[in-house]
Parts: sequence; C-alpha cells; structure tokens
Amino acid sequence: MKLIGKIALGAVAIVALLAAVVVFRTLTFKPPASVDIGTVRLAPAPAIDQALAAQHLSQAVQIRTVSNQNKADNQWAEWDRLHAWLAATYPAAHAAMTREILPNKALVYTWTGSDPALKPIVLMAHQDVVPITPGTEKDWKHDPFGGEIAEGAVWGRGSIDDKGSLVALFEGVEALAKAGFKPKRTVIVVSGQDEEAGGTGAQAAAALLKSRGAQAEWVLDEGSAAINDHPITGKPAAVIGIAEKGYATLIVTAPAKGGHSSAPPKDTGVGTLAKAITAITDKQFPLRLDGPGAQMISTLSAQGSFVTRMAIANQWLFGPMLKDKVAATPAGAALLHTTIAPTMLKGSPKENVLPQDAAAWINYRIAPGQTTDDVMAAARTATNGLNVQLKWAGAAINPSPVSSTSSEGWKVIAALASDGGRLPVAPGLVAAGTDSRYMTPIARDIYRYQPILANLDTFGMIHGTNEHMSLENLARMTTFYARLVASAAG
Repeated sequence: MKLIGKIALGAVAIVALLAAVVVFRTLTFKPPASVDIGTVRLAPAPAIDQALAAQHLSQAVQIRTVSNQNKADNQWAEWDRLHAWLAATYPAAHAAMTREILPNKALVYTWTGSDPALKPIVLMAHQDVVPITPGTEKDWKHDPFGGEIAEGAVWGRGSIDDKGSLVALFEGVEALAKAGFKPKRTVIVVSGQDEEAGGTGAQAAAALLKSRGAQAEWVLDEGSAAINDHPITGKPAAVIGIAEKGYATLIVTAPAKGGHSSAPPKDTGVGTLAKAITAITDKQFPLRLDGPGAQMISTLSAQGSFVTRMAIANQWLFGPMLKDKVAATPAGAALLHTTIAPTMLKGSPKENVLPQDAAAWINYRIAPGQTTDDVMAAARTATNGLNVQLKWAGAAINPSPVSSTSSEGWKVIAALASDGGRLPVAPGLVAAGTDSRYMTPIARDIYRYQPILANLDTFGMIHGTNEHMSLENLARMTTFYARLVASAAG
C-alpha cells in the first residue's frame, strides 16, 4: 500500500509539474508581432468622391470581360471597351502614367518616380471575370452585369473579383494625380486580361519588366482580406498573404481493351481508374503546423481565448489537438497541407460500351515546403501496381516563395490594413492562385491583400451568385490604395 501511495503521489507531482509548465509557457508566450504602426509613416488620404467611385464600379461591371474556358469564346472587344473606359474615366491618372497595351490585352502602367535609385513598387488587379453559371441567372437579386447600386452595394460579376480592386486602385491614383502628387519611387500598375484563365497577361507583363531589368521593392495583388469573424479570434482580423500554394492538375488514365458491356473483363478501365483515385485520395498529405498558415495561427493567438493561446504556446503537447481543431473545416485544413481534389472524369460515351480508356483529373494545391515532384512521386507510389498512366495537365506550378514580414513593404501594407490599429494583422497563406505568382522573377516580396472587411461566409459569393461590393468596402479600398501609393512612393 505504501508503494501504491508513493506512485500516486509521484503521478500527482508529475501532473502538477506538467500543468505548471503549460501555464507558465502560456502566460509568457509572446506571439510574433505583425507591425508597430506607430513606427510607420502613413500619408493622409486625398479627397475621393465615393458616390462617383460607386458609379464608376457600376460602369466597369457592365463591361463583359468574361474569361471563358475556351478563349476563342471571349468577346475581346469588351477588353478594348474597358481600356477606352479607363482612359476616359481617369484622365489625370492616364496623363501621369505611361500606358502600354500588350498584344494579349494586358495593361502595364508606369508612373515614373523622381529618384531612379529607388526600386519600383508593383500594384496588380486583373481585368477579367468568371462567367455566370448557366441556369443561375434567375438566382441573382440584381442583373449580374447590370452594375446596379442597391442595398448599399454595387452588384454584379467582378464587383469584388477583381474590378473592385481595379477601380479602387485607379480612383486612388486619379485622386493623387489631381492633387499634384509626384512619386519619388516609380509605381507600376499591372492588369492582366486573363487571370481567371491562366494568367498569360501577367506572365507577359513580368517578362516585359524583367527584360527592362526591373527589380521591384514589392508587389501587391489580391488574395487575402480582413475577416469580421476570423476563426482563430472570433473577431475581426486582417490577413495578408505572404505566399500562395502551387497549382497542378494530374491526369490519371487507365487504358483498357474496351468492348461491349454485356461481357466485361475482370478488370475494366473504369474499375481500375476508381481504384487509382481511391488510392491517391486515401494517402492525404499530412497536416503540418509550419509555414504561413501556422504563422497566421500563431500571430492571431494573442487575440484568442486562453485555451487557444495555451495550445499555441504548448504545441509540443497540444500539437495534434491543434491540428484537428484547425482542420475541422476544409478551409482550415487547406492551410496546413497540400490538398487533393478529384474534379473531372471521362469514360464511355454510352452506358453499354466499355471505354478503351478512362481518365480522371485531380487538382492539387501544393503547400509551401513541397513541390510538384513530391506530388507526382506520391501519386506514383499510391498507384503502384495499377495499370494507370500519370501526367500533368498543362503546367504544374510550385508554391510561391514566402515573403518577408519585416520588410518596409510589409510594414506599410500591414499598417494600413490595421485600420488605424483597430484590426490585428497577420501573415497568411493564399490557397487559390493569383496573377502575382508570375512576378517572382522581378520581386522578392509579393503580398496578397484586398482591403475589404467582411464576414467569412460573404466570400462565398466570389465566383458565385449575388456577388456585390458594399459601398463601405469600396470606400475602404479607394482610401487604402491612395494612401498606399502616397506612403510607399512619396
């Protein structure tokens, strides 16, 4: 009995010591600081007519620069119409900047600074929008290409993605040019014509700038935003993307003999393909608490509950639990690993015919720290022994480099994103692809942030039904871009 008592006392002591260590580490844990806004010089906002800005966004939405899967279906005259509209609507900006229209209709504007020793900054916003899903037109509260101003918002496809950014950026530049602002640092505006369908415009713009020897101080594009109900804090927080995932689509093909379905062989092409898809998706990439996704969690933990801070401060103990918590939603899980998503299938054109080959398309979003080679190797290992062929559908793109959170560019963008210190700011990972990934050859630091504030579920309307930009957010954006240019280039 004495021995049992000693063991029990020892166990209690160990638990008490463990608890003390956990509490001490939690109380002394200091999340990484986003930025000390008191140390950043921010220029005041110029006067901007926000009612007129809303009218301008309304007009831009009505120009149908729709990127179709087959580019031959695009109405390219609409891009010409948009270019003419920009020039007519923003005369001061066009007088201040040099405009180049590339052969593929991408736009490159240059506002030359007075000090050539300063590296330029690059601001991006694309011209094109995604189509309306056929049959859903009736589900829109307002005409998807009507640009109606109603219910405190501008409605229509592209109002957020990404004509909202394009218009807000030009509103800011126009206001600065009218006020007589003269940049010391060169400002370059890049607007790709096909971000939604491959980004060849951004590639061409990057190649042009590289051919001229340009090396940007930093680049800013769309990607992340400020979220009213951030999952980590339950409160508003601004997240600036410092990296984006790689993008690759794998075609898995199962060749087969084909024939009549009334006499199928033991192994059919469709059956083999099904086994291959299952084998690949069953071997998910492990969740990892590192990289930009983990940086966001760690940075925002200061705004979270004691339990959240405790888990972050003691990952040696609570790491598995923390991973499970973050991965409870698909969006959370996507922050912590490479995702695997079968999206398309091809088999027989008729129900009673065995196909000579069956194929599946599997889309990967590759997390920083892994490569397209890693993904292909994992797929080959998973399908070992199955009669399938693996190849990439088009270009397979590696994750972007991770940008600095201590650069001058980060400090200015983060200070503005903080909304005067009212919002905590954190770095993050962008799961989708943006045009900015093509700017890697000319810039070490690329940031992805659209200065809007909205509830998490609001972002579901992007590429969906009832897309709209609130007038409050439009004003937030125009002011942000104007102050950004004046602060970083002035």
